[in-house]
Order: sequence, then C-alpha cells, then structure tokens
Amino acid sequence: MSVSPSHKKDINWRGVDLNLLISFSALMETQSVTKAANKLAIGQSAMSHNLSRLRLLLDDPLFERQGHNMIPTQKALELSVTVEKILNLITRELLQPSTFEPELFTGTFKIGLTDYAELLFAPAIFDAIHTCSPQSHLSFYNVDRHNYQTVFNDQQLDLVIGSMTNMGKDISSQYLYTEDHVCLFDSKATGLNAPITIEQYSAHPHALVSPDGQLITQVDDQLKNHALQRQVAVGSRNFLTIRHLLKGRDLLCVVSRLMAQLDLFHDDLTQCLIPVDIADFDIRLLWLHRNGTHPRNEWLRQRVATTVIGQVEQLQQQ
Repeated sequence: MSVSPSHKKDINWRGVDLNLLISFSALMETQSVTKAANKLAIGQSAMSHNLSRLRLLLDDPLFERQGHNMIPTQKALELSVTVEKILNLITRELLQPSTFEPELFTGTFKIGLTDYAELLFAPAIFDAIHTCSPQSHLSFYNVDRHNYQTVFNDQQLDLVIGSMTNMGKDISSQYLYTEDHVCLFDSKATGLNAPITIEQYSAHPHALVSPDGQLITQVDDQLKNHALQRQVAVGSRNFLTIRHLLKGRDLLCVVSRLMAQLDLFHDDLTQCLIPVDIADFDIRLLWLHRNGTHPRNEWLRQRVATTVIGQVEQLQQQ
C-alpha cells in the first residue's frame, strides 16, 4: 500500500548542506577524520562537527572507529555511490563553465533589428551564423526605439541592433559604429545637382523616413532660424518605400550614408551633404544583462559584432 505525500516524513531541508556531502566523500576516501580534515583544509573539530551533523541528518553512525581508522557502516557504503553521483553532477553541470558548440546547436537565434539595420546587415549576419552553425535557425524581429524593450522580453530576443537610447539597467550594450546623414534625390526629376543650398533644400518637397509617424523633426526648427520652411510631402517608417518614391519624383530625403550606398538599388540617385546640421547617431548591439555571461549569447554577440563592423567598413569603402 502506497503512502500519500501527506504521511511521508518531513525533510529537514535546513539541515541539508552541500559541505556535508563533501565531508562524507572525504571520510569515505580517507577513513580518517584527521586526513579528511586535511584534505578539505578545515580544522579537525570542524570535520568532527560535520560528521555529527551527518549522523543526525541520516540517522546512522555512518563511520565507526576501529583503531586509527573510521570504518563505514553498511548504510554509508550504500549512500557513497549516490553521494558521488550528486557531487559529480554538481561539478559537471553547475560549477564548471559550460561551453557552446555552434556547429551542434539546433535551436533558434532571435535578433531584433530596426528597419534600417535589417536592410543593411541581415544577409551578412545570416551568412556569418550559418557558416559556423549550419543546423541552427535564425529569426529576425522588427523593432524600433519605442518598442524594443517590450519585444526583447515578450519574444525572448538574444540581441537587438539599432540606435537605441535611454536603456534601462536590465540592458547591456556594445558600441558598433557611428552613422551620419546625406541628402538623396533624383537629379533629373528635381533639377538639382550636388551640392545644394539651404534654399534649394527647403524649396523642394521632402520624403521622410519616420519610425514614429511624425512629419516634423529638428530640421524644421533649423529652417525656421533661417526664415525658411519645407514641405514634407510623404512619410513612411520603411526606408524601402521612401527610396522607391524618390526615383522619378521631385522629392528630397535625408537618409543615413550607409543606407544611401547600398548596392541593391540601381536607381542612379544623387547624394550630397545636407545644408543643415543633423546629429550623427550611434548604432549599438544590445542584450539582456541577465543573459550576458551565457556562452551562447557571448558567442552570438562576438559573431554579430564582428560581422556588422566588417560590413560597415566594406560599405564605407564604396
């Protein structure tokens, strides 16, 4: 007849101490309180105290003195195999640093990217990861500076790449590079040639890449200081949409320099310096602080950071 859990003897968990198992193992090996104490670099009185606690906890003498030796009881002999398994498991699974073998990994890497970062880096990141971890899966998530923290936690992302600011204490980051801006337009459709003046800049309609849907930026404040005003004719959070709109239309757009230099477009658009001051922005690699020391996250961060920096250097040389 089985005994229900409510009738089982309560376990005194406060009396369970890993050090007691280590002392038990040392006593089994040396069969001497003195030698066991020396092995563990503790005092003989401390070892005797541990033995007393073990006897009380396990309700058995465990070791009986015969001459200079402490001979294990039958129960001690029976427990010794289990104790060694427990200590080996703790040593192997908890105390030794785990390693990550990317070639054997079959799980999914989750990376959050802004629209800008995904267009620039997604193909290179895929190649870099797939080369070293061919059995893994890679999932890209679209994020922006407003929702990335929520997506980080809801989707359990490994990394995020973007120009994020005001990060909380739970997020760690690594600087990757600094990006600046250029003005992009169709010379034939606008009738403009590089360089352009601030008057020309304000006189033509603008297309605006706007992640949050706002059509007014710091540029408008600068133009006011020069008694000028621009017309934002169209806005979109997606750079691809804006890029397609520029071809064949009387539109100007401010974009990141690297985005303007992507070779996947063949639209012969003109780029030039912007006749107003627009602050540069830093691109960073982000991860949750609590996952920072995990070997898989460390490997992924190193791989992605190296790839992004290399891609930037390649684009800048074009």
